[in-house]
Amino acid sequence: MRCAGAFEVELDLDRALALFTPEGERDWVEGWDPHYIYEPAGDRTEPGTVFLTRGHGPPEAATVWVIAAREPDAMRYLRRDPHGIAGSVEVRCTPAGNATRVEVTYALAAAGGGVHEELDRFAAGYEDYLDGWRTAIEAAIEDGRIAPDGSA
Repeated sequence: MRCAGAFEVELDLDRALALFTPEGERDWVEGWDPHYIYEPAGDRTEPGTVFLTRGHGPPEAATVWVIAAREPDAMRYLRRDPHGIAGSVEVRCTPAGNATRVEVTYALAAAGGGVHEELDRFAAGYEDYLDGWRTAIEAAIEDGRIAPDGSA
């Protein structure tokens, strides 16, 4: 399954793109706490970086993430969650006047049995999912967790 959508944030391109790095997501994603298991050259945005994120549950219930590409306007990740859903996530940012347009594409497949329904639910709610990203980023800007100039 492939889902794509976009929204705008009132940030310049560099600041917006920084929000979609493993560390940048800490500023706006509740509970986001990446645990790094491999960092090439000590740079947590370098392709090849491997990290885990955990939801609720035992330590083995982690999503494995690998930074596949870092470009001046995009981040691309490979991921596999504990339910057997694997694929890629790409976030591409483009200037949009005084804002930045954020395009998010998920390409996912069921790597294990019994999770096709979960993929269907994700696809059906994708527009609301991205709207949640926009809302969370706006709230973080409003309450000062994200400074438009990157100083926060």
